[in-house]
Order: sequence, then structure tokens, then C-alpha cells
Amino acid sequence: MKILVIAEHENVLIRIATLNAVAAAAIVATLVEADIHVLVAGHDVGDVANAAAKLPGVEKVLVADEPQLADGLAENVAATALNLAASYSHIFVPATAYGKNIAPRIAAKLDAAQISDITAVESADTFERPIYAGNAIATVQSSDPIKVITVRSTGFDAVATEGGCAAIEKIEAAPDAGVSQFVSRAVTKLDRPELTSAKIIVSGGRGLGSGENYKTVLEPLADKLTAALGASRAAVDAGFAPNDYQVGQTGKIVAPQLYIAVGISGAIQHLAGMKDSRVIVAINTDQEAPIFSVADYGLVGDLFKVVPELMVAI
Repeated sequence: MKILVIAEHENVLIRIATLNAVAAAAIVATLVEADIHVLVAGHDVGDVANAAAKLPGVEKVLVADEPQLADGLAENVAATALNLAASYSHIFVPATAYGKNIAPRIAAKLDAAQISDITAVESADTFERPIYAGNAIATVQSSDPIKVITVRSTGFDAVATEGGCAAIEKIEAAPDAGVSQFVSRAVTKLDRPELTSAKIIVSGGRGLGSGENYKTVLEPLADKLTAALGASRAAVDAGFAPNDYQVGQTGKIVAPQLYIAVGISGAIQHLAGMKDSRVIVAINTDQEAPIFSVADYGLVGDLFKVVPELMVAI
């Protein structure tokens, strides 16, 4: 039995979400004594293939290196994976924008029911996934011969980046599907840690009152903690912070070591995106705010006084 993990990468580096997907695959591989293969699809991806070969537990890295895969167009990557699919019992993909674009195409072609956003593995055919904005956990069992699975990164600890010595094998890529064309990519460059991989996140909500307050109150705290900046959907909708900062069900799912929620009431969709954080600190004037139901530490008070005091104490 063999398991395939489709790697998400930046042509030079493997994205951390791939390491979480490999961790999930490793649990299944242990249960059924399967080999794990990683598919690296792209162009000029030798460095990525070498990095994938070092991941513990990976037996083989399959490299599809062609120009039509250079920009990660979902149709071409999915078609390349489908050429291999018959040899595998499970296909794991990170539950990121990249993975969510590819996995449904593979599942549809295989006539399989995709298992989305898993957070735990119970057996080779049974998985847990959050539903109702994380307020309930569904246990899903699949009888499909090939199981297509997306992995929520916060549910599994990333595997190490060293320790493996997998074989690297070049494979043929699927031809260009010709139904889509890459136009451009605007990449946001941050001086801070990226939200989904940050160990500390300082996040602000509507209680900050303005974009100017967001900068003057939160940025110094984030700088002092070397933290990433986040925001609730309400803060993003109000223009306090850019969309890239949004944490929640419709934003980014995070699980840092420390999450500081400032002026965030705790709407269900926001809690769904951060309640797996190891330690949650909430600062809010409303002691009945839902955010306190998930917080390990709660400070009831005026954020404009509490945050400066916190800065002095750090």
C-alpha cells in the first residue's frame, strides 16, 4: 500500500503546510504499513525535491518538472496527480488555497467523496474534521478505494525538515490542459512572521476603533514580542487591517504558541480560526464577550490602558 502527498512549495522552499500533511499521512502509513511518496510538481524544482527527500518517513519523491507546471495551475497539477492516482490508497493535500484548488478536481475525476480539513486520524479509513465553525467534530468514514484528503495544518505537528533520505524519481507531467492561463501574482512581503507559521500572534478587533489605533496600539506590542499581526473579520471589513491579516473560518486558521486577542469579542467564525492556540490571552471591556470562553487568561479593561501597561511589564 502506498500514500501520496502533494507538496505545496515556492519553487525553492516547501511550505510548512506540506510538513503537516506528511505528518497526517505518516499516521495512516503506520497503521497500514504503507510507504509515503511526495509529488513535487513545478518547474526548476530541484531544490524542493531535495528538501522533500529529507523529510522523515518519506520513501520516494516523484518530480514532475515541466514549464506547464511552473505556476501551479490547478488543472495541470491535478492531471499530473491523476496519472499516478491508481497506485495509491490515499492522496493527502494541505488544506490551503493551493490544496483546496487541486483536491476537488482529483476527487471528482476519481468519483470519490473528498474528506476535507481533517484534524485527526482514527484509522486508515476514518478521520475527524470540524463542522459548524468548529463547534462540533464529525467522524467521517470512507469506503472509497482511493481517499482524497485535505489536512488542516493546525491538527498535526509538522514533521522535521531533516532526517530522511528518500529516493528521487523523475516522472512525466500531464500536458497543458489549455483551459487556464497564469496572468500575474501579487505577493505580500511582510517584515513579520507569516500568520499561519507564527509562534506568537497579536490580533486586533473592532474594539480598536480605527486603523490608526490598530497601528499605534498593536504594532509596538507585536514588535516587542516578535509576533505576527492578525485581525478579526470585523476589523478587516472596517478597513483597520488588510485581508491577509484575517484570522477565522473565512480567513486563516492558526494555532500559535500564544494568541493575544485585543478588542475582539469572539464571533463564532473568529473562534473557529484560533481556538486551537496553545495559550490564548483576551483583552476586552465586556466580561461577557465570547472570547473569554476560550481564553486561558482574560483581562477585562480598556485596551488603550491595558496594552501600554502590558508593554511596560514585558
